Amino acid sequence: MTRLTEEAQGVYVIAVTPFNDDGALDMESVDRMVDFYLEAGATGLTALGMMGEAPKLTTAESLEVVQRILARLNGRIPLVVGVSAPGFAQMAELSKASMDAGAGGVMIAPPGNLKTDAQIVTYYTQAAEFIGDVPFVLQDFPLATGVHIPVSAIARIVEDVPTCVCLKHEDWPGLEKISALRAEGTLARRISILCGNGGLFLPEEMDRGADGAMTGFCYPEMMRDIVRHSKAGDPARARDIFNAYLPLARYEQQPGLGLAVRKYVLAKRGVIGSAALRRPGAGLTKAAQAEVDTLLARQEERLKELN
Repeated sequence: MTRLTEEAQGVYVIAVTPFNDDGALDMESVDRMVDFYLEAGATGLTALGMMGEAPKLTTAESLEVVQRILARLNGRIPLVVGVSAPGFAQMAELSKASMDAGAGGVMIAPPGNLKTDAQIVTYYTQAAEFIGDVPFVLQDFPLATGVHIPVSAIARIVEDVPTCVCLKHEDWPGLEKISALRAEGTLARRISILCGNGGLFLPEEMDRGADGAMTGFCYPEMMRDIVRHSKAGDPARARDIFNAYLPLARYEQQPGLGLAVRKYVLAKRGVIGSAALRRPGAGLTKAAQAEVDTLLARQEERLKELN
C-alpha cells in the first residue's frame, strides 16, 4: 500500500467511472483507463469523486470499482477514494473497505448544512475520529457543496487533525487562498495542496505554491506537463502548453455538460468503451459532438506548432 502523505505532488487524476450503454459497470474499460492514466504520467488516481458519478453507484459497486482499480495499479501509484456520505457510518465503512483493499487515503467533502467555521472544524474532527488513522484529503469545493471554508478553518483543521494531509483546492476564484495558506506561520505544518476545476487555473495555482492537480480532464497530459515545467522553473513553457489545450478545457468545464464532454473524448481516444453516463445524465447531442471535434482538431494544430 502507498499511503497518501503531506508530500503528495504531481497529478492525481479524478477518474471517470466507465459504464456500458445499458448503464452497467464496464470493468474492462476500468483496466484500460488505469493503464492510460499511468502512461499519461499520473502520480496518483482519485476514484469516486464528484465527476466519477459516485452518487449513482451502490455501495457494493463503489467497492467493486475501487478494488478493480487497485488490482490494476498493483501498488504503482496511490489511489485516493472519495468517501463523502450523508453519515459517518457510511463514510467509515467505505474508508475501511478501501484501505483494506490497498487504497492510499480518502477524500471528504463537507455537507452543505455547515455554515460556521466552528461547524466545519467540528465536522472534520468527528469524521477523522470515525475513520481512524486513515489519511484524508479535505475537499474545498464551494461551488458544488455550498460550503465556504476560510483559511482560518483550514488552519485549525490542520492543527487539530493530523490525518488531514492534503487540501483539494477548488475554490473559485481562490488564488489568494493558496498564497495565504503558503504564507509562513499560517499552518502549523505543511500539507499538500492539489488543485481542481479541470486545470483551468493550474499555471497560476502552481505559481502560488500548489503542489499539483487533483482533477479530471480528457487530456491529463496537459496537467502533467504544466506541473513538470512549473516545477522545473519554466512557467512560460507551462503557459504555452496550457494555452494549446485551453479552448477544450474551458468547453469541458461547462456546468451540466462537462462530464459528457470528458467521456466523449475519452471514448474517442479509445480509453473507455462508451461515453455513456449513468442516469440521471445524458450524453452529448450531435451538435455538441461536432463542436468538440472541431476543438480537438484545432488543439492538434496548436500542439504541432509547439513541438
